[in-house]
Amino acid sequence: MKSLITLVIFEIKIQTLKDTFKHKGLRQKLVEVIKSKGITDQNVLDAIGKIPRHLFMDSSFLDHAYQDKPFPIAADQTISQPYTVAFQTELLEVKKGDRILEIGTGSGYQAAVLFLLGAKVYTIERQLELYKKTSKFLPMLGYKPKKMIFGDGYKGLSSEAPFDSIIVTAGAPFVPKALLSQLRIGGRLVIPVGDDVQIMTLYIRKGLKEFEKHELGEFRFVPMLEDKN
Repeated sequence: MKSLITLVIFEIKIQTLKDTFKHKGLRQKLVEVIKSKGITDQNVLDAIGKIPRHLFMDSSFLDHAYQDKPFPIAADQTISQPYTVAFQTELLEVKKGDRILEIGTGSGYQAAVLFLLGAKVYTIERQLELYKKTSKFLPMLGYKPKKMIFGDGYKGLSSEAPFDSIIVTAGAPFVPKALLSQLRIGGRLVIPVGDDVQIMTLYIRKGLKEFEKHELGEFRFVPMLEDKN
């Protein structure tokens, strides 16, 4: 019953909330903030400037939607800070047509950014409440992943591998071997690794068993959950 009520609320939200000139202006200011912090990929900046982030957040946070901050969403998760979304996305070096696996769909905001960059997005969510909500919500906005799965992100999606890139949007205590194995040669895995504080880490697959590793600073994410069953 709770899930049904949530979906009805989202349908009403899409019908009633608009993307106004004010919102568009605030987005451009947000783009300038992100740019000042070092994001240089113009395609990523353009995507951030186009996506109505306020529609991905609870109405109580609408006045804060275009601040460069994370905010709580359902199931004790968060919508990531826009700079973090841009930073991870830039590391992927997305090309149109790239097959990208996202671990942690969350609000769907990161998937929307990837979609606008021309990627074919496959996304996995561990929280059933978020999965039900976002799988209905994203298509309403015109963002349609190739596949959206309710499942364990630690296992990846072997049936669709190999991927050009994999992005993890939650803090992983370790790097799942399954994700590394599902990258194509030359593919990129962006993953925040650690417990209380995570190190943003980039892996580039150089061969069957060879990976190039780059550590790129500290971030904070909600923990990546594993299915223990």
